[in-house]
Amino acid sequence: MFRPSHFAAVVLFALFASVVFGITQRETPRRMIRYGIYCFVLFVGSAIVLSWVMFLIAR
Repeated sequence: MFRPSHFAAVVLFALFASVVFGITQRETPRRMIRYGIYCFVLFVGSAIVLSWVMFLIAR
């Protein structure tokens, strides 16, 4: 059975959500890919930043 870590789950969610956002929010394939990558970076980056903030608050 596949049991991803928390980070792997965040990356999978970011990947699937970014694909959907890219396809539904832009018209041309080039803009779809660029927007999907942009969303993916924002999802993963914000998850990393927020996890560090929670870590520092919990200390």
